[in-house]
Amino acid sequence: MQSQPNQYRDARLSKLEKIKELGIDAWPLKARRTHGISDIAADYGDPEKWSAERLEQSKIVVSVMGRLISFREMGKSIFGHLSENGQKLQAFFRKNDLDETDAKTWELLKLLDLGDFISVDGSLMRTKTGELSVRVSTMQFLSKALLPLPEKWHGLQDKEQRYRQRYLDLATNSDVMDTFQKRSHILAAIRREMESMGYLEVETPMMQPIPGGATARPFITHHNALDIDLYMRIAPELYLKRLIVGGFEKVFEVNRNFRNEGLSQRHNPEFTMLECYAAGQDLRDMMEVTERVFHASAVKVMGAGTLCYAEHEISYATPFRRMTFKDAISEYGSIERQRLDNPDEIVKLARECHIQDIDKKTAGALLGDLFEHHAEKHLIQPTFIVDHPIELSPLTKELPNQPGFVDRFELFVAGMELANAYSELNDPITQLKRFQDQLVEREAGNDEAMLLDMDFVTSLEHGFPPCGGLGIGIDRLVMLMTGNQSIRDVILFPLMRPQTHQTES
Repeated sequence: MQSQPNQYRDARLSKLEKIKELGIDAWPLKARRTHGISDIAADYGDPEKWSAERLEQSKIVVSVMGRLISFREMGKSIFGHLSENGQKLQAFFRKNDLDETDAKTWELLKLLDLGDFISVDGSLMRTKTGELSVRVSTMQFLSKALLPLPEKWHGLQDKEQRYRQRYLDLATNSDVMDTFQKRSHILAAIRREMESMGYLEVETPMMQPIPGGATARPFITHHNALDIDLYMRIAPELYLKRLIVGGFEKVFEVNRNFRNEGLSQRHNPEFTMLECYAAGQDLRDMMEVTERVFHASAVKVMGAGTLCYAEHEISYATPFRRMTFKDAISEYGSIERQRLDNPDEIVKLARECHIQDIDKKTAGALLGDLFEHHAEKHLIQPTFIVDHPIELSPLTKELPNQPGFVDRFELFVAGMELANAYSELNDPITQLKRFQDQLVEREAGNDEAMLLDMDFVTSLEHGFPPCGGLGIGIDRLVMLMTGNQSIRDVILFPLMRPQTHQTES
């Protein structure tokens, strides 16, 4: 089998050989560089502060590297743009300016292609149009692009191909580069905010003998030396709680989780969460942490307290709205509130909504279906939904005056769940009973019900103080902040079905 010939690649290979014939190292070990392109744009980009005259007088000499993304020849001058970190800088080549000791440079310029990496040395200047540029004195060749970049005016447009070849997406779509730079800044801001509140960052196992901390189907792997099956974690919760048992006051982890579930605009099997736990605190304290994280992401990274998402303007002013689970169903479903206190009425309402497997579900589980059906899509502005049915929250403290309901919130923004928090259950006897109830559900066919983790129960029996716990979906948070509609647009390498490559004999 032989790959289909590529005329562009063949032409570039020919140029590569000519570069080598000039005695030039085609793949040097290191690039000459004194400045990044982003640094130059930040320091010298303002034309009022750095006019053409001031640059000429200052004689600021720089050495920068980048990918060649434009190239045009005008007589004895050549103009090109170098790109790095989503920023571009013009390089101005004039035959008379080139260093006499680098006589091969003009010849080398004829062998460049768009996509090649080069480094240029020279002084900063402004052209007649006012564009910041480097007047090149010497050039270093760094790497030949054997395959061309996507068409320069439109970049990489096909969505699926963009995800498969994210490197080309980043190289040609500046808004994509901006999204992922902002993602990094958001994570950094979250870490700073957590540390300012006294939280210590920790790491817990990604492979676990018993998957726990959430109701989800795990990925299974096998450890050959121990000859045991292990599970990719669906949540770090039970290990972080063990740290509270051990004496830590406040811990957090920015963690990768894995759930063997479907893909959608809001779901990827591998995703990023922030989870934190604080001894002596409860749900109200976790609300404050959540508000601070969202406000810091919006104001400190995105630069505004109100941001657009889809057709909505989302305000991250605090405090966020609070509603009970039942009140949300009543308000958005136009349902009399007292009907939601009656199990028979809940069943009737579920039948009206054509909810599946009604006879197999408790009244609390059906309330969860009714909430999803009636309320979720209407929760646009940040809203804490509190007082959840116990069936949906097996690791949460029961409300003292409301049997069957627990001290939990979910935060919804733009119709999406963004955060989940509990006043954590710290009674080992009740926790064991909840695990056993989950096992009954599992035996009845619920593959996502929790397994029994006796080591965790044992840790609770050594004493676990009152504790607040919180999880925030980082990918969805970045979607909100950057205005992206799909989770795949904020994950650098989303999971894709393998592509079949066409070959011929």
